[in-house]
Amino acid sequence: MSKMAMKSRENSIGAWAFLIGVILAIVIGLGTTLIPIPELTRFSAQIYGVLVLLGLIVGSMNVTSKDSQTFMIAGTVLVVVSRFGMESVTGSLIGIGIGDAVSSTFGALLALFVPATIIVALKVVFSIAKV
Repeated sequence: MSKMAMKSRENSIGAWAFLIGVILAIVIGLGTTLIPIPELTRFSAQIYGVLVLLGLIVGSMNVTSKDSQTFMIAGTVLVVVSRFGMESVTGSLIGIGIGDAVSSTFGALLALFVPATIIVALKVVFSIAKV
């Protein structure tokens, strides 16, 4: 298999992992609060584990060296805003009944993006150190 074909396959796997992770994060966020699905609540620990695993795949396969800086900036902003959003949105939207759903969705997105951002950051540090 040529290097180009292998790189294309890695990007495809990483892209699918990213898409599945985002959809899963939204489903778990809404499925545990707005539309309570008992199976999601019962298996939420395993689902969060899958999100972390998908985040590791996204960070290790999907981001090329030329895109790593952009990914780290976007990933960091997403992580920081999601974390602060979890706290502020819960308080401000609780009166209309969606505060918990938004907070839960942000938490699931964090489970996906924190490991991805850490992996990309580590890859950049190792490339700078030329290890």
